[in-house]
Amino acid sequence: MELFKILQIIIAVLLIAVILMQNRGGGLSGIFGGGNNIYMTKRGFEKKIFVATIVLSVLFFSVSLLSVL
Repeated sequence: MELFKILQIIIAVLLIAVILMQNRGGGLSGIFGGGNNIYMTKRGFEKKIFVATIVLSVLFFSVSLLSVL
């Protein structure tokens, strides 16, 4: 169980770092009509950061569920 807590902390720190590295400006602005870049595709480093965010989120969720069991 101690391993799950350590993994959760490490993944949480990595997830925060990856989220902070993402470009700003997307957010909720598209809902109110201010975002033209909704349909732009992500390329290069931005795409890798986006995929890393998804992977780390799924890992964090999985480790959280496993730590409860």
